[in-house]
Amino acid sequence: MEEIVASIKKEDGIQVAWQKHNQTKGTFFTYAELIDMKINALDLLENPKNYLLDLERRLIVFRR
Repeated sequence: MEEIVASIKKEDGIQVAWQKHNQTKGTFFTYAELIDMKINALDLLENPKNYLLDLERRLIVFRR
């Protein structure tokens, strides 16, 4: 799991960023994908560090 370090609102979804080997990488999720994962898009934008990214399963999960 990768820690999400930033999120950017796009027209049809959210771009999330994480760090790997001192490089920032990004992945885009549509709003429909976020809804299916039960992720609050506004909270993801305001508090990206509260979320983790599972790259293998392409999932965002809330950090407990």
